[in-house]
Amino acid sequence: MSEKVIADFVARFSLERFDSPEPVRGRIVLSPKRLVLATSESKETVPLSAIFDVNVGHVPGDLESFFQDTVTIAYGDGDARRSAVIEAGSEEVDRFKTVLFKAQLNGTKTRVKHPARVGGRVTDASFAPAKLKIEPGAVRFAGADPLTIDLANVTYFQKERRDIGPVVVVRHTAEGQSITSEFAVASERKLNLLGRYLRLEYTALAQEVEDVETSDAEMEALVAIYSGARSGDLAGTLGIDSSRVTMLLNDLHDKELVDEGANGLSLTAKGRLLVSDRIETVNT
Repeated sequence: MSEKVIADFVARFSLERFDSPEPVRGRIVLSPKRLVLATSESKETVPLSAIFDVNVGHVPGDLESFFQDTVTIAYGDGDARRSAVIEAGSEEVDRFKTVLFKAQLNGTKTRVKHPARVGGRVTDASFAPAKLKIEPGAVRFAGADPLTIDLANVTYFQKERRDIGPVVVVRHTAEGQSITSEFAVASERKLNLLGRYLRLEYTALAQEVEDVETSDAEMEALVAIYSGARSGDLAGTLGIDSSRVTMLLNDLHDKELVDEGANGLSLTAKGRLLVSDRIETVNT
């Protein structure tokens, strides 16, 4: 492969065209234009433009007994629809998934309506051109008025239809408000992939916080930090003494909801998602 290689690793995989569903070991090579799955005996080349879905963890029923951590890729082959299931370690699967979505979506021309709603109020914003970029834990739209959506702040997304055509509607929180943004992509294939990426990232984060329990005092502290309160402000904001604040922060840190970095106290992605859900509940 003469073009730039952006992923190259050895893994087990299975293709629909194989005589047996049992996976084989081979090399996975990804470039900006194609995905190659090769063994010592054969090679399958999939143009990225033919891929219409990417899923993590879902395996077709007849392959469930063979796989654990997987990426399933659905693609067109002439008039046929085919799939490839790739298995690797969980971290490698996650990295490959992100690189694959970046290769598919980065630089895609979009039209963005932001904000389409603030709370329940419909705005007079119109769709404006922008270019899409996938970033760790976020999607960015670069244009005259750049927009970055932190996926930890997303509370709802859905594919809907507007006069402009199909759009992805995303509700997220910003500065304590519920904001709705809408994105249109000329290619419905890429719009579907963007929707899939949002769903995978949101689901993974939601699963992490599903079992996290917080007391009322802990949630009040999280909301205060989200609103900009610093460590030294919390005692006065929450009406408690400093020793109690220290205990609260220690508990929140143990639950991986807050972090004390170079820029001071902040919420982790899990912490932001908890607060976003709380704000969404209050606003609805």
